[in-house]
Amino acid sequence: MPLTSDEDIRRLLEETRTIAMIGASDRPDRPSYGVMKALQDHGYRVIPVNPQITGEHIHGEFVFRELSQLGDPIDLVDIFRRPNAAGEAVDEAIAAGAKAVWLQIGVINEEAAARAEAAGLKVVMDRCPKIELARLGIAPIADA
Repeated sequence: MPLTSDEDIRRLLEETRTIAMIGASDRPDRPSYGVMKALQDHGYRVIPVNPQITGEHIHGEFVFRELSQLGDPIDLVDIFRRPNAAGEAVDEAIAAGAKAVWLQIGVINEEAAARAEAAGLKVVMDRCPKIELARLGIAPIADA
């Protein structure tokens, strides 16, 4: 069952430090571009993943082709993909050892969510972390 309570979502966002964003875009008109910047401004490290623009940079971060290339532990994978493509992204997150997956607004894939939960990952679906940070009044992440 995906996380839905304010308390669970707050805890996840407060514990998260590193976010991999699958479907990150270098185009300012795309939602992922603005969400990535907002998450960075809040204090998170956001690592963009997009095979179409591998090797480029978005908001100062190198764009990776796939999650398996990241050397750093991933707390949360934010998925900006169509619902029918979200399953592959969730499977990548499981294989990469992520602690949680976050399917963006409009991205609903019950089967993928169930696989993530069965693998021990926390799941948030059909929500946006940028919106939840503001709605829940979560303070910026302080440097450790």
